[in-house]
Amino acid sequence: MPLLRRARAAVVGVAVLVSVPLTSGSVAEAKPDDAAAVPACTTGGPAWRYLVLFDGNPDEHTAGEEITRACGELVAYYPEIGVAVAISAYRRFVERLGKDRAFSAEREHDATARKPDETASTRDLVTADPGAVPATDRGAEQWDLTLIKAQSAHRISTGNRNVVVGVLDSGVDPNHPDLRSALDPDLSAGCLTGRPDPDRSAWEPTASPHGTHVAGTIAAADDGRGITGVAPGVRIASVKVVDDDGYIYPEYAVCGLMWATAKRMTITNNSYFVDPWQMTCNRDGEHVVQEAVRRAVEYSTRHGVLTVAAATNEGVDLARRLDSSCRVLPAGLRGVVAVSAVGPQRLKASYSSYGLGVVDVTAPGGEVVTGRQKASQCVLSTVPGGYAQSCGTSMAAPHASGVAALLAARHPKASPQELTRMLTTQADAVPCPDDYDLHGTGAQDAYCTGYAPYNSFHGHGMVDALDAVS
Repeated sequence: MPLLRRARAAVVGVAVLVSVPLTSGSVAEAKPDDAAAVPACTTGGPAWRYLVLFDGNPDEHTAGEEITRACGELVAYYPEIGVAVAISAYRRFVERLGKDRAFSAEREHDATARKPDETASTRDLVTADPGAVPATDRGAEQWDLTLIKAQSAHRISTGNRNVVVGVLDSGVDPNHPDLRSALDPDLSAGCLTGRPDPDRSAWEPTASPHGTHVAGTIAAADDGRGITGVAPGVRIASVKVVDDDGYIYPEYAVCGLMWATAKRMTITNNSYFVDPWQMTCNRDGEHVVQEAVRRAVEYSTRHGVLTVAAATNEGVDLARRLDSSCRVLPAGLRGVVAVSAVGPQRLKASYSSYGLGVVDVTAPGGEVVTGRQKASQCVLSTVPGGYAQSCGTSMAAPHASGVAALLAARHPKASPQELTRMLTTQADAVPCPDDYDLHGTGAQDAYCTGYAPYNSFHGHGMVDALDAVS
């Protein structure tokens, strides 16, 4: 399943302040008058990128000075949430700042092996010839739109261009004919250094068509060719938060969320979970990751951006945790709409994670099980050069984002909390199945808890595009 990650086990007032240019391999040396209080910086090893937390949200100069004294360079600083991105080749950088304040996801695990998602392709990641993309209308294959009543909704509304959905993903193909009118280059950016880069080369896809697939589900044009998105009348932005090895480090996610807030986007779609763990706990270095992402989500919500996230593809109960502080990021955070996946039969997909109190809604993600359910079918959407099917909660989340975008178009003054309330109260209840034996072995493959209007598999139910516009 193509949930992006491969983990082991005038503006709203946001400014990204860069105090020192990012250089390769070198870090700031302690100044002579610092020598009595701070040991000299020693380098020689690799320069790692770190997240650094600050209390009290100091200004950029103060934050930069503290990082310099710890033998690092400030790459980016988000003063509204007191989170910085730094680089350092000094082995004791974390010790100087404290394990509860600094952490490097890059350094945490061996990233030498490339980890492409299941939709990885050898084809070009940007459409070379838009005219060569097949013009055949493939709407009849979009069982997913039928399931959420999107075709009926489009007779009433397709959304409007005042609504912007940030696709925080692997990049969106700007040349695909189904996406060109929806994609806004001026709102797009790459976040693979921890600070936003609006250059086109920074936000185009370079290793995976995943982001292009997600984008098509949200806003592919309703033009009688190819496929149609859930909300074809809205705009999207490509915010690249997945690197070429398939990792979503926390500084990428923080950068993406803060950029979306700065650009006054309406919704962000997050079809991933933050590396380096599937579950991030509130302890040691993990605390730094959880706290930084939590601050970014909370700030986005407070400033009018709704965060929608995939529930992940591990097929686990996210509510059952040995440590109650552990969360899947960002789906497990307060204020985030977490989305599970169902197949064409409205049954929780075998791969979809679930959890009472975690999953808010469900949406079509496709099914890959062969057994009782022999007719496996995934979600058709855009990929560079054409169209392809893919399965995963990555595919479910953009359906929910699309319905939320239709709601936002109809209720332009609605807050993220109000959009969430409408999304969940209008959802069609999907009860727990009587029998969840997917392979016909006599054993249950997962256990659904709750009742029809609200349960661990489907949350409040299936998102409903027709109700969103009616």
